[in-house]
Amino acid sequence: MGVTGNRLTDRNGATRRLLGVNRSGGEFMCVQGHGVFDGPVDDAAVRAIADWKANTVRIPLNEECWLGHDNVKPEYRGAAYIDAVKGLVDRVLAHGMTPVVELHWTYGQYTGNSAGCADVHATCQKPMPNARYTPAFWTSVANTFKHDRRIVFDLFNEPYPDRATSTAAQAWACWRDGGTCPGIGYEVAGMQDLVDAVRATGSRNVVLVPGIAYSNDLSQWLAHAPTDPAGLLAAAWHVYNFNTCANEACWDSTLAPVSARVPLVAGEIGENTCGHGFIDRVMTWLDDRGLSYLGWTWNTWNCSSGPALITSYDGTPTSFGIGLRDRLRALN
Repeated sequence: MGVTGNRLTDRNGATRRLLGVNRSGGEFMCVQGHGVFDGPVDDAAVRAIADWKANTVRIPLNEECWLGHDNVKPEYRGAAYIDAVKGLVDRVLAHGMTPVVELHWTYGQYTGNSAGCADVHATCQKPMPNARYTPAFWTSVANTFKHDRRIVFDLFNEPYPDRATSTAAQAWACWRDGGTCPGIGYEVAGMQDLVDAVRATGSRNVVLVPGIAYSNDLSQWLAHAPTDPAGLLAAAWHVYNFNTCANEACWDSTLAPVSARVPLVAGEIGENTCGHGFIDRVMTWLDDRGLSYLGWTWNTWNCSSGPALITSYDGTPTSFGIGLRDRLRALN
């Protein structure tokens, strides 16, 4: 995978849109003591994803499980966890799909506005990565996968420093540069720190850099984007029907300028209606511009609260998931 202008490209230089699903589990099961993944991730389970004509699977990860911290059960941390993740990545590749390895839950205590939990450990979504462990996580992940440029790195699921800071300027400065951020009690690793950690390994994998406001706000992404000597950055964006930037006017004004300059990947799209009217609009807007999108989520949860795309790991869609399935098949 490479970057040519504002397009993601394969090894032959042809445009490759990332179109597919998220496969949740690796971020929470281990730290909760239940396993590594939620539901099957064997060959048949991965084949079922490919049968939707998906070409990409995003794989959320847990910082402490990967790094082997002792608050995680031994059987679900360190080498055992890494081997399980590598196995899933290999199966995704074997089915001709692009794996996106993504850091979801991280260390650091945050009890401020919109906190997901008061726990210092990686048991919920934190507003920003931490300087203590996150660069080490990306050093390790990059060293693990840098031999294969088909694998994409997604730096941090959903930054929300804007919920902690008093101004947007503070939020974007925190996002890029880290350090001491207003309203966040731990030392923050900024997006530049994480890009630097990846590139210091010699990795030339494509790196996705998410926006603020839970990755929904890209309004100042271009002005604050980290520098990448490899020139292999893409912008990551998330959208649900309950987000602030959830209509075509906002997409035209804030996303279009970004996607004109760099590749744009909608790493999570979804809605809590058990229908697909909203994601249909999202997919149409992105299709019209040749951009990338991944549905949340390929798990057998509730179609509203998940939101879940499937009722069974054989690929039976929910009333929400049928919208993504039919769109992917129509594109292929």
